[in-house]
Amino acid sequence: MYVAGHRPTTVQDHVALVEIDLTGELMIAAAAASEDRLSPDRIDEVLEVDGEGRDRADRVPPRRGTAGRCPG
Repeated sequence: MYVAGHRPTTVQDHVALVEIDLTGELMIAAAAASEDRLSPDRIDEVLEVDGEGRDRADRVPPRRGTAGRCPG
């Protein structure tokens, strides 16, 4: 009978940890917001990125299943 060796659990995916941290920051900001959705400018502020020089389509990816639909 073969039993696999024990692998150390100290391996970390640093990119995933950063993404989890940023997602948490967005969730905190959304919970504290008085409006239903965070504006693209507020998202940029929370994530500490400069949104200047790009249009809205470059900053906010389209949601799945909304192709061909009018916003609103």
